[in-house]
Formats: sequence, structure tokens, C-alpha cells
Amino acid sequence: MRIVIQRVKHSSVTINGTIKSQIGKGFMILLGIEEADNCEDIDWLCKKIIGLRVFDDEEGVMNKSIMDIQGEILVVSQFTLMASYKKGNRPSYIRAAGHSTAIPLYEEFCNKLSNQLGKEVKTGEFGADMKVELLNDGPVTICMDTKNKE
Repeated sequence: MRIVIQRVKHSSVTINGTIKSQIGKGFMILLGIEEADNCEDIDWLCKKIIGLRVFDDEEGVMNKSIMDIQGEILVVSQFTLMASYKKGNRPSYIRAAGHSTAIPLYEEFCNKLSNQLGKEVKTGEFGADMKVELLNDGPVTICMDTKNKE
């Protein structure tokens, strides 16, 4: 699994002109899933996300977690994170998981993250043409890949 986490002031997902989900201060997460991913990857990522200290404390130092600030999370599926771009100029998405693998893992990721956060994680819609808006705070953007844990 590969994610891009952005610390945001607010974020939203719009589908066919209608806002499906929106959050205030917190994380907007893009999630890419490949066939080899499993529940261990989900557990590792959720623990990292919940514990990630990138929100400012009283002295303006990034020392607080999403839990400390009672922030919100929006997760958007993003198969293009699994792009291979080594040959030519047209990316290949052969590493991206198919729907039968990706949808259950996406749903499990969102459920586990919601449980650990203690509130509903907002989502996009798997496979939809989504318009994602956000106000990146900082900017703070962090990439994580479960195949590169060390």
C-alpha cells in the first residue's frame, strides 16, 4: 500500500457536482493498493497515521498527532499511486490491484482507521471520477509505502 498524507485546513470530494464528503482540520489521504497488499499493511499504516506528529503545539512545533487535535480524516482511493513510469512517457498501472482485491482492502483500511480515530473517516467513492479540493496546511505532505517500512 502506498499513501500520500496531506495536512489540511479543509478538504472535500465532489462527484457529479455534488459534495460527497468534506472535513475540516486533519488529513486528506490518497491510498493506492496493489495485489500483494494485506491486513498487515493496513495495520501498519493505521498505526503510523494515528501516531504521526505533524500538527503544531503551543510553541508552533510539529509535535501533536491527529488524536491530540481531534482532527478529521478523508481517504480517497488512488490507483495512479501504483504507476510504473520507468519505460516511456505513458504510465503503466499493472501494479494496481483489481477491484476484487482493492475494494475490500480500501473498506477495511477506512474501517480500521475510523476505529482508531474514534470517529468516522470520510471517503470518496471507489472508481468514481472525483474532484478533490484541499487547502494544504504548511504545506505538509508525507508519502508512506508499506513495501518500504525501514
